[in-house]
Amino acid sequence: MAEIKTILFPTDFTQASERVLPYARYLAEKLEAKIIVLFVVEELAKYAHFYVPHSALDNLEAELMESAKKKMEIFMEDHFSDFPQAESLVLRGDVPEEIVKTAEEKNVDLIVMGTHGRKGLEKILLGSVTERVIKKAPCPVMTVNPHRIRK
Repeated sequence: MAEIKTILFPTDFTQASERVLPYARYLAEKLEAKIIVLFVVEELAKYAHFYVPHSALDNLEAELMESAKKKMEIFMEDHFSDFPQAESLVLRGDVPEEIVKTAEEKNVDLIVMGTHGRKGLEKILLGSVTERVIKKAPCPVMTVNPHRIRK
């Protein structure tokens, strides 16, 4: 039988992500597993071909990282202050790539994430993060539809 000792929970801090959180936390508690909460700040380099000074992009990325770290602190305090096996990470890069890379580097046994995050035009332009993670993940991926959760 496969053991689940480490669970990765990628979040985008949206309401949809918060609806998936109880599943990740429940599994971590029941399996006595460590949980890693991950937020990835999307790199803005792909927008460099627009007329925006490079220094402006660098400053914006730095501000986004700082803001994300503060948001993560609040998120962890709100949801994991009583859970000693919780760890948080804020990284910069391509979201699906960083999720997969983190799963590999941290020897994650299970990724728990929502089926939906971005909607509409953003999803069409960026593709489905969940779909890309499922295709490349080094471990099983449990997906939860945040819009179909029974109450």
